Amino acid sequence: MCSVSMRNARSYGILLLLLLGLSACGGQSESAEVARPVLVVHPGGGAQAALSAYAGEVRAREESPLSFRVGGNLIRRNVDAGTQVKQGQVLAVLDADDLSLQAQAAQAQLAAAEADLVRARGDRDRYAKLVGDKLVSQSTYDAQNAAYKAAEGQARAARAQLDVARNQAAYSQLRAPHDGVIATRQAEAGQVVAAGQTIFTLAADDGREVAISLPEGRIRDFTVGQPVLVELWNAPGERLPGLIREISPAADAQTRTYAARVNLVGAAAKAVELGQSARVYVQETGPEAALSVPLSAVQRGAKGATAVWVVDPQSGKVKSQPVQLGRYGETDVPVLGGLKASDWVVGAGGHLLREGQPVTPVDRDNRPLLSKKVVAATPKAD
Repeated sequence: MCSVSMRNARSYGILLLLLLGLSACGGQSESAEVARPVLVVHPGGGAQAALSAYAGEVRAREESPLSFRVGGNLIRRNVDAGTQVKQGQVLAVLDADDLSLQAQAAQAQLAAAEADLVRARGDRDRYAKLVGDKLVSQSTYDAQNAAYKAAEGQARAARAQLDVARNQAAYSQLRAPHDGVIATRQAEAGQVVAAGQTIFTLAADDGREVAISLPEGRIRDFTVGQPVLVELWNAPGERLPGLIREISPAADAQTRTYAARVNLVGAAAKAVELGQSARVYVQETGPEAALSVPLSAVQRGAKGATAVWVVDPQSGKVKSQPVQLGRYGETDVPVLGGLKASDWVVGAGGHLLREGQPVTPVDRDNRPLLSKKVVAATPKAD
């Protein structure tokens, strides 16, 4: 009976020791926390300040709407949109029958006026001899001289009318005023067009620009001659240099934006085609250009405020830092307050962190950035 009790006691003792050992191991695993590697960055600033992007379209620096100076029936269209044309080239033709008849009528009126002028000149010359011989009065001669001058004026008027009629007939042909490319076509053969109605839009060959619209709230941040970067939609990542050439002095009545033109510099103007879509990147100016962080670094802090995770270089732990942000960009957001340029900000994966968690800061190549290594405390053996 005594031996059985001794065996039971030893069994209970062994079981108790095993339980104590397991509890000790469990406490050690809970107290020891492995530092999580995190990507950290310094807030951008200066040359790395945020860029504002504005959608635009490649346009010609000079765009001329072409129209007939007379109305009529459009009987022939010689070019289409995208056609390269030369100065003086015939682009379209109107039916000129009526205009030709008007020119013929003006020619006949001129012939009649010149005949009257010849007769009036002869009468004046004869009366000049008669008044010298005292055969007619001076007043009679003056009347003949006035008739001659009137006939002379009628002849000049008829000659001018003939020139106008001939010009009108010539206006039935629409010619290119200079070299360029037809950007748009707005009429077809067989259509009756009015004088001044746009038939084509001619884009000159002297330069290419990007037309953009600037927001009303930030119009004072832009100036003529300000350098910008232009990125074409069909060439992502390749940014061409440009300058803001002009800014409209008045906002559009509907969109409330200011039209602006960006001039492409140097060889960049030859690398674009009319109608291409583009983005114009403008460097931020003013307080919003001081610092910026990646969009992936922004987290929701306490009470819904915006915050970022900042690594304490002494302890190697993260803390939530409230920040004031500006207008969000495509990849970055300007920081108006709450950060310093020397802060190490967690650039990604912030939703997996918690306050006071130990981390190992690394760069994009997975290299440690802080020289001081923080080692998690381990429990002392009892």
